[in-house]
Amino acid sequence: MLARAEAYLAERRRLGFKLDRSGSLTLAFARFADASDHDGPLTSAIVLRWAKEKALHADPFTWAQRLNVLRPFARYLAEAEPATAFPAGSPFGRAKRRLAPHVFTPAEVDAIIAAARALPPVFGAGPATLPTLLGLLAATGLRISEALRLRCGDLHEAGTHVTVKHSKFERARIVPLHPTATAALRDYLRMRARFGSTDPSAPFFLDERRGEALGYRTARQAWLRLAPGLGIAPRGGHSSIRIHDLRHTFICRRLMLWQADGADIDNAMLALSTYVGHVNLGDTYWYLQAVPELMALAGSRFEALASRFEEAHHE
Repeated sequence: MLARAEAYLAERRRLGFKLDRSGSLTLAFARFADASDHDGPLTSAIVLRWAKEKALHADPFTWAQRLNVLRPFARYLAEAEPATAFPAGSPFGRAKRRLAPHVFTPAEVDAIIAAARALPPVFGAGPATLPTLLGLLAATGLRISEALRLRCGDLHEAGTHVTVKHSKFERARIVPLHPTATAALRDYLRMRARFGSTDPSAPFFLDERRGEALGYRTARQAWLRLAPGLGIAPRGGHSSIRIHDLRHTFICRRLMLWQADGADIDNAMLALSTYVGHVNLGDTYWYLQAVPELMALAGSRFEALASRFEEAHHE
């Protein structure tokens, strides 16, 4: 099974698919099948066993996601092995869901940055790098993967914007910066000069221990170290606050300000969707029904509009 999985992944990557997480899971399944002495075509039984027994979280949603990862592999195998079998339908229920995010208050964001500055320097994402990284996420709504792939040359000479070259689906975009964000990034560049090169091609965020590009795992470990001490109870659908909630917070706060100011929300949505790099405009509109504060603002605006309509009708 491992040989077949490797051949499948090689073919898909030749076609341009990255397959980072899905590739790792496909290989993990193949090793599980081989270690279980599975022989012959793929069967539903071995797939269901792997989905449940080797899942990090014991819940149907996780199991369903793992099945979804293997579906393309099963189709690939079926072309050469007609006896290939895969679980029909959705035995574990839906594989896709979006839980309401935690929206940080300004005071909570300040507390996060302060805690990051106090983090011991033994962490690669230490007191110089982590506050700047988290501050950039909060100020621009970048995905952390986008921030970690930034190069020094991606910060414009005048500091007015950064160019995100490695976004989702490799879509590049220009992200304008607030002057306070520009100042923070320039301060960090001066500090990080002692960790490594600031040449245009050098990684923007550096691991303070190794002097190399800061990795997601290192940043996440630092976050897991500081988050519990903040005393912030999660208000969304997740069991804990997450780095990605900084992106959600940027989007939601911007929408709240526009809603409160009575902005043309449809035009604003288009601008925001472009700014944060959403491929589908519906991903931006999702926040209006997922976040209670935005639903309340939308409801108030609708009531005011309905009231004006009723007054005009009576006249």
